[in-house]
Amino acid sequence: MNYALRIPDYYKDDIESVKGNVSLNQFIVNAIAEKVASLKTLDYLEQRAARGSREHALKMLKNASNKQPNDLDSF
Repeated sequence: MNYALRIPDYYKDDIESVKGNVSLNQFIVNAIAEKVASLKTLDYLEQRAARGSREHALKMLKNASNKQPNDLDSF
């Protein structure tokens, strides 16, 4: 799939400073992939939240242990 893309000149310095040593095309492809992934993640989390309930979450928290974690539980 090919698109003609017009990027405003005022983004030039910012793009050059963050893209590293990859091509502008690869930078844009990666940016699109990141945006799509974040939107899919947001959609997934909203769907999960819609299926959940505050009552169930509070019930689960009541069952949580009050025991302190041991040294091997943390990094």
